[in-house]
Amino acid sequence: MTSQLVHTTIQVHQVSSSLGAEIAGVRISGDLDPTTVTDIRHALLRHKVIFFRDQHHVDDATQRAFASLLGTVTKPHPTVAGDGDAVLPIDSEYGKANSWHTDVTFIDRIPAISILRAITLPPYGGTTSWANTVRAYEKLHPSLKALADKFWAVHSNLYDYAAERDEKRIGGIDVKEQARRDEFRHLEFETEHPVVRVHPETGDRSLVLGHFVRRFVGLNSHDSQDLFHLLQRHITRLDNTVRWNWRPGDIAIWDNRATQHYGVDDYDSHPRLLHRITLAGDIPVSVDGIRSTPRRGDAAHFSPVAT
Repeated sequence: MTSQLVHTTIQVHQVSSSLGAEIAGVRISGDLDPTTVTDIRHALLRHKVIFFRDQHHVDDATQRAFASLLGTVTKPHPTVAGDGDAVLPIDSEYGKANSWHTDVTFIDRIPAISILRAITLPPYGGTTSWANTVRAYEKLHPSLKALADKFWAVHSNLYDYAAERDEKRIGGIDVKEQARRDEFRHLEFETEHPVVRVHPETGDRSLVLGHFVRRFVGLNSHDSQDLFHLLQRHITRLDNTVRWNWRPGDIAIWDNRATQHYGVDDYDSHPRLLHRITLAGDIPVSVDGIRSTPRRGDAAHFSPVAT
C-alpha cells in the first residue's frame, strides 16, 4: 500500500519581534506534501526558529523522515557517535551545553538546520533560548559592521569547557560528563570562518560566533577576547532573543545559519533528554565571496556539502 501525501495549511503565530514562531495545523510526518514543506521552510527562513506543539506521535524514525523532507540528514555529530545513524541525544546526564553557540561551527560545512524533539523534561526549567544573528549584525553601528566584515575567526571543538562554567564540585567533574567530553575531543577540528557570512538562501548577512571561537585571525589573545565579547554581546541582547518553555510533544527547528542558542541549566539535577537531527549545510561565504577554510580535520564522514 502506498502512502498518501498529506497537504496542510499551516498557521504561523509569531512569538516575539526578534525571532520565533509557533506553527499550528501540522502533524509532523514524512508524508507531508511539497507545498506544506515549502510553507514550513518559508516560515523557518523568516522567523529563524519555529516550534511545533503536541507532536506526541513522533519517534526517532518519524523525526528523521520529516527531516529528510527539509534537506539531507547528517550523521549525529562529527565526533560523538549518537545512535550511529542520525540522532544525537542531548542528555543532561552527560553534561549541559550551558553557553551560547551555533551548532558545529568547528567544521567547514556548518549544518544548515537543526531539529530538536523533547523526550524527557524536568518538572521546572530546562528552557532553551535562541538569538538572531542576522538582526544582531543589522543593529551594529556601521563602523562595527565594516570591522566585522573583514575579520575571520578560528573555531575549534577543543575550546575551553571551563570558560563558561563556575565550579560547583570539588575534586573534578562527573565521570560520565568527562567521558562525554573525551569523546567530543577525540578528533580535532579547526576551521577559519568569516565573522560575517552571507546566508545562501536569503542573502542576509549574519554573525558567525559562539563558544567554539578560539581567536580571531591576526589578533593576539587579549584583543581577540575583547572583540569577541563586543560582538557576542550584541547577539545575545535580551531584545534579540526568544526563550522557549518546553512541553512534552514539542519540536523546535532552527536555522543554524542565522541563530545561536543556549540550553539553560536551571533545572537542578532533574533529567532532561532531547533528540537532535541536523541537516547538511553549505560552506560559509564571506561578504567578499571567500569560503571558509578547514585547518584541521575532514568532516566528509559527518556530512556532504549542501548545494
